[in-house]
Amino acid sequence: MHMRTPKAALGSRLSNAGLPPDAFHGSEAVTTLSLSSNRLSYLPPSLPPSLERLHLQNNLISKVPRGALSRQTHLRELYLQHNQLTDSGLDATTFSKLHHLEYLDLSHNQLASVPAGLPRALAVLHLGRNRIRWVEAARLRGARGLRYLLLQHNQLGATGLPAGALRPLRGLHTLHLYGNRLDRVPPVLPRRLRALVLPHNHVTTLGARDLAGMPGLAELNLAYNRLVSARVHHRAFRPLRALRSLDLAGNQLTRVPGGLPGSLHTLRLQRNQLRALEPELLASLDQLRELSLAHNRLRIGDIGPGTWHELQALQVLDLSHNELSFVPPDLPEALEELHLQGNRISHVGSEAFLSTPHLRALFLRANRLHMTSIAPEAFLGLLHLSVVDTAGNPEQVLVRLPPRAARQPQVGGP
Repeated sequence: MHMRTPKAALGSRLSNAGLPPDAFHGSEAVTTLSLSSNRLSYLPPSLPPSLERLHLQNNLISKVPRGALSRQTHLRELYLQHNQLTDSGLDATTFSKLHHLEYLDLSHNQLASVPAGLPRALAVLHLGRNRIRWVEAARLRGARGLRYLLLQHNQLGATGLPAGALRPLRGLHTLHLYGNRLDRVPPVLPRRLRALVLPHNHVTTLGARDLAGMPGLAELNLAYNRLVSARVHHRAFRPLRALRSLDLAGNQLTRVPGGLPGSLHTLRLQRNQLRALEPELLASLDQLRELSLAHNRLRIGDIGPGTWHELQALQVLDLSHNELSFVPPDLPEALEELHLQGNRISHVGSEAFLSTPHLRALFLRANRLHMTSIAPEAFLGLLHLSVVDTAGNPEQVLVRLPPRAARQPQVGGP
């Protein structure tokens, strides 16, 4: 088979028996080869040494024979996801000659541990949706340049990531661990970590030092764990001076955690059990742009006076699906998008939006509004307002925007 083009693809349910030993003879110029979505059970021998990208996903591969990748020293990307690889199908030499390999996808296989012999140049390692129960530092020492490690949907439990297991990965930027069985934040994570993604685990507690040692962390996702307010230390988030995004959705929090860093731009607290908003817990968040408090149990009386006072940069506020009976007063001046759908609001007064002159979108769907529930002056001065959603209320609500806003009337119906 002679291939003079830099790209080649072989398909149509090809098996190893359908590939003769000299199948790739004369293909020295090929840099990208796709053998994906076939019926290969092991890595074909005699692959072109010129390869830079090799696609073998969606096959039946359970083994990479020793030496099968020993000549592909220019390989930069290797796709082996959605196969049947087990630990016995790989050995310490499988990837050891791939000195330029930067991207390796082994997700959706049957691996129980991190492969040995990973190359130093590797930047991205996908190991999601395997059966990995533990991670050993020794297996990662060769991959010191790793930037992105994806371990989502494995079987990592309390002992699966012991202290220092990821210590060799000094330059690690992003660690994905969602969908495992972790009951705490793994200890001693790489100091330069920028994103830690841990949703859908079993984390119940955040101690004062559990998040220490990662001063550059910008994104922390602990959504859909088992956190309760009584077991979140008031200094738990204090070490994270560079944190921009914090996701605590889907836990069992009854109050906003204390000590949140002033660097936050996004805070997600939807689907908790919040019953009160205390101004002092939000007072430091003067850089916050987006705040989601949807699907909690907040009533108007639960929002303390001055709650929004320090949120001078807030542009998006989601209070949908709570128990609010009217629009909360004194909302932040910078607010552009306000979600109030799914509450118990039956009246919108003439001064409801006096503090929000930059409002662009307002969502009042599925409340208790009637035809005359919104005061005619409610939207005066809102020159940027272009979306008002009032559908799903007991009666159709006609909303007329201020003439100076030069917008068409917005109509909502049941």
